[in-house]
Amino acid sequence: MVSERTISASLNVRLHSFRRQFRADERLPSAASSATNKGEEPERSVVQVFVYGTLTDSEQVESLLGDGPGTYESLGPATLEGFHRVDGAYPTLLPGGTVDGELLAVDDRALERLDRYEGVDRGLYVRVTVPRADGGSAQLYVGDPDKLGVAVDGVWTDDRPFADAVRAYIVREDTVVLNHE
Repeated sequence: MVSERTISASLNVRLHSFRRQFRADERLPSAASSATNKGEEPERSVVQVFVYGTLTDSEQVESLLGDGPGTYESLGPATLEGFHRVDGAYPTLLPGGTVDGELLAVDDRALERLDRYEGVDRGLYVRVTVPRADGGSAQLYVGDPDKLGVAVDGVWTDDRPFADAVRAYIVREDTVVLNHE
């Protein structure tokens, strides 16, 4: 019988190996660039995405990303500092606090699927870049409280569009994603 410690150690070794392979600045095959050898796939980029709502459920992620174009991998638990989660029709983030979630590594096709799932094209969520504590960056979806039915008073109210207000907050505050290795 295999002990829980042996399984955990094996998973940690595989996860460490994966992290080296899929850093956000590395490349994966894709149809986006030209291949030099016949049968070789062109390159596509891989980014990390911090998720904090329904996509922290591995079954939900597999249902969304597992059977279509694109690749993804879970990088494990992470914490976002500088925002806190609030629930409405769908969860979103507001300034201040921390929120626990997960980091995913996704290629460009999986990222497009996430954008559709989050309603970026309908203005429900915006996708923004936040720094990671290790010097890299991660993508983050922040929902517009007005469009998601979240009752908040004046959090993002200035003359800027919602996406610009979120980006300005990230730059102005100490917002960072901490990966729990």
